[in-house]
Amino acid sequence: MFFNVLKIKDLVDLDGKKLDRIPLMESEHGNLSAIAIKKDEIIDTHTSENDAAVYVYDGEIEIHFGAEKFKVEKGELLMFKKDKEHKVVALKDSRFLLIKI
Repeated sequence: MFFNVLKIKDLVDLDGKKLDRIPLMESEHGNLSAIAIKKDEIIDTHTSENDAAVYVYDGEIEIHFGAEKFKVEKGELLMFKKDKEHKVVALKDSRFLLIKI
């Protein structure tokens, strides 16, 4: 069995970087990653091969699906289906978990 207690607020830090990503768990079915992104930075348009959820635990981001966009703030979760083209825009310095299943 796998047990690990992590301090979520300390998982990723920008330390002068625009973006940081740390994979926490990976399997053939999906993964869990912690991501930090600096204000006004963009994760360019891409698709996911898995259904996904984004949980923002610090800051505020927007996720754009074409012309439709969703603001996701601290404490909020956004879920979406695989193969949906999207991009991420940081409205503030932000940290979030990306869960792909």
